[in-house]
Amino acid sequence: MRITVFHNSNAKSVRAAADLTNKLKQQGFTVVKDDPEIVITVGGDGTLLSAFHEYVHILDRVRFVGVHTGHLGFYTDWRDYELDELVASLKRDDNEKISYPLLDVSVRYAGDNASTHYLALNESTLKRLSATMVADVYIRDELFESFRGDGLCVSTPTGSTAYNKSIGGAVLHPRLEAIQLAEIASINNRVFRTLSAPIVVAKDEWIDIYPDPKAKDDYVMTVDRFMTKKRPITAIRYRIAKQRIAFASYRHMHFWNRVEDAFIGEKQHK
Repeated sequence: MRITVFHNSNAKSVRAAADLTNKLKQQGFTVVKDDPEIVITVGGDGTLLSAFHEYVHILDRVRFVGVHTGHLGFYTDWRDYELDELVASLKRDDNEKISYPLLDVSVRYAGDNASTHYLALNESTLKRLSATMVADVYIRDELFESFRGDGLCVSTPTGSTAYNKSIGGAVLHPRLEAIQLAEIASINNRVFRTLSAPIVVAKDEWIDIYPDPKAKDDYVMTVDRFMTKKRPITAIRYRIAKQRIAFASYRHMHFWNRVEDAFIGEKQHK
């Protein structure tokens, strides 16, 4: 089995990654950088996001495993003191996996005939830097609302617990094949009205955002935590991607247990 150990620059992560690499080699695994079968990330959820974008071109043949060197994250099922148990699980690997939906982001830039595609594991946002953002929002080619505010966020079910939650979005179970649109500080008064609530869109539907062309040079789009190259945007289409991300299911925490652990803490027993 070909395994990549992908880590961040934190000293604790660097030590854990080196220790894990040695343990893998001792057990006969091949540790590689290119074309892995499994990518083990050591760090946190941000590290896994970076690894996802590094290996996004081989999602059809790679599985991910997350090792956390801090608090347990949403994409990390193992802790840095459990490396022996992780390696033992890899030895028993039977190719089982659990997969989650991804967000397809199709962007049309001014002056380009073709769209540029990105994949997001968590979310994509569109914001305006220096003034109120104005944009028309279409759902399945029908005008839904004319938005005014700070920005818009479209998230995956797994990404619903990230930035989406912080702006008032709902938490979706990752088995749901859906995407969610959440408004960021929308303006609602007698003149301008939006739904001002999260919208969950089915997998056979799509969301189009058309920013006001008069301010197209002032918009910033992000894909996960990465800012795309600043270019004038004429339209963005969001939909469920054909590709999915796969995690090796050696020990995958139940989603709602993960949510409870991350946001509520120790369960209160009456």
